[in-house]
Amino acid sequence: MAAQIGFSGADATLVATSISEVARNILEYAVRGEIILRPEQNGSVPGISVIARDEGPGIPDIHLAMQDGYTTGRGLGLGLPGARRLMDELQIESSVGVGTTVTMRKWVR
Repeated sequence: MAAQIGFSGADATLVATSISEVARNILEYAVRGEIILRPEQNGSVPGISVIARDEGPGIPDIHLAMQDGYTTGRGLGLGLPGARRLMDELQIESSVGVGTTVTMRKWVR
């Protein structure tokens, strides 16, 4: 989809890597989840939106979770902060005991 939207091979790889990072979080922490990809438009600039939604334990401290090296599991603590660096936009909504939604966007350069 990223290639069809007009991303370079390098930027399509960044999108795929970001998806992999949030997917790993869903697999490790959540009971259920999904990832939705859709084309976006920012004025005349095309892009892609990635929505990763889960029914996991939620993130009690989003600020802490966005710090490099912080982890509650077996990872290196680079998932969410890494995805933030690879994408142009990243937003997190989370409720403890309910789940988390991570919305990421990248724009064609």
